[in-house]
Amino acid sequence: MMESDAEVLGRVARGDGGALTRLYQAHGGRLFGYLLRLAGDRMTAEEILQDTMLAVWRSAGSYQGGSTVTTWLFGVARRQAYNRLRGAPPPAPSEPPERADPAPGPDELAIAAAGGTPVADAIARLPDHHREVIALVFVAGLPLAEVSAVLGVPVGTVKSRLHHARAALARTLATQGVPE
Repeated sequence: MMESDAEVLGRVARGDGGALTRLYQAHGGRLFGYLLRLAGDRMTAEEILQDTMLAVWRSAGSYQGGSTVTTWLFGVARRQAYNRLRGAPPPAPSEPPERADPAPGPDELAIAAAGGTPVADAIARLPDHHREVIALVFVAGLPLAEVSAVLGVPVGTVKSRLHHARAALARTLATQGVPE
């Protein structure tokens, strides 16, 4: 029988490095895609993902089940990204558990391939709060309720931001002569 993410996270809280690897394998690609959209470059996104997994290792015991593990992981990733992107120094190095193969997965390759396209350029010009919703919904594939939980805003706000982001993208692409 397959363990739930919550059971795997419980094992991480008890110091099981293999469980952390399992969480990384299950969620690392989507987390990376989201962080790449926030950070804007692969190296920074990889560093933030490492910071995220280290934070998960250290704080797994704080998970109380009030949200899905996926939502909790994206919340941790979001905090790590904002700490790093605001210029806060990265966490002190420590000996993290072994990680899964760092080679890019299909999600990461697709995101990298989109770089430099008119759509990617238009997304990069969006305000942060719109770009973040686009990344969580379309890159990470989270449902609106989970996006709401990650961002700490009502679902209606997520819908509004998504609507305005899509409208801004459509306007930008139309002025560039790119079909919608």
